[in-house]
Amino acid sequence: MCCRWVIFNVLLTLTHHLENEAEQGKAGNHRNGTSRKTVITPNGELNLDIPRDRQATFEPQLVGKYQRRLPGFDDHVISMYARGMSVREIQGHLLELYGLKVSPDLISTVTDEVLAEVEQWQQRPLEAMYPIVYFDALRLKIRDEGTVKNKAVYLALGIRADGHKEVLGLWIEQTEGAKFWLKVFNELKNRGLHDILIAVVDGLRGFPEAIETVYPAAQIQTCIVHLIRNSLSLASWKDRKPLASALKPIYQAATAEAAEAALQAFSQSEWGRKFPTVAAMWQRQWEQVIPFFAYPPEVRKIIYTTNAIESMHMQLRKIVKNRGHFPSDEAASKLLYLALRNIEKDGPVRHFVGAT
Repeated sequence: MCCRWVIFNVLLTLTHHLENEAEQGKAGNHRNGTSRKTVITPNGELNLDIPRDRQATFEPQLVGKYQRRLPGFDDHVISMYARGMSVREIQGHLLELYGLKVSPDLISTVTDEVLAEVEQWQQRPLEAMYPIVYFDALRLKIRDEGTVKNKAVYLALGIRADGHKEVLGLWIEQTEGAKFWLKVFNELKNRGLHDILIAVVDGLRGFPEAIETVYPAAQIQTCIVHLIRNSLSLASWKDRKPLASALKPIYQAATAEAAEAALQAFSQSEWGRKFPTVAAMWQRQWEQVIPFFAYPPEVRKIIYTTNAIESMHMQLRKIVKNRGHFPSDEAASKLLYLALRNIEKDGPVRHFVGAT
């Protein structure tokens, strides 16, 4: 956007403004020189001589009286921030490419404008029912009361009845266990979500007690893939492949009874005796594993894993990986929201449409 075009646009608007006043019988107003103004654009700084009127009734539309940034600049900064660039990196990028010197405070001011949008998104109404909701955690370093803490950021990914995915919200852990999850579920219910058929989780502390209070009919399903990964983490690299093969008869069983028999057989097998903690882990979580076997194969393929939400987490990690830590919970929420806005795909989950 060139300087001459901006000034021409403002002059044309002023002329139109004065003509309108004259037609309305408001005589006496006329041009009154110009005032110098520097504005920031996506392509650098512009020094403009903005036309004025004597009675100060004219308000330029393209460059407002107190406006210091032209349309497009804020979107440009927010786009860079959403891709994971830090405030300092954005500052350096603008200087290198456009010779534009902006302060870190200005960049923070621009990105902080998103916070109201984040709040609105977090409070938006939800569907009355989601057949499946995945809950999983992403860990970030966030400064809190002068100390950098390793905090869990929980995301809920709902699968709608039409098979489309929707991020229901994100929550930064403030308290531990059931109290935290009770707050999350009450918030979801207040936003209109009245029924969750299946909640897919990975051993989140306090989760079962809280969801049973707010959504007593919801079926809690342990993520089978997480359970397998946790099992393999107890073995050496050379033992992982045969251990994985030994576990397959359990989760590939046709029925809960067959799966339980396979678990007992594993416990007494060579690998079960070598890794008794693996069998014990499955037995501890068995009540939240067996619902899996009540569903047809099409539904099993969906709830077998939290891959839908894990793939989203993987993309989020790419964006936040260069951050040492976030200065506040708000800063973390701001970036994660912008990143989710960019990466969230509203396509149907593979397998789900056929399962409905």
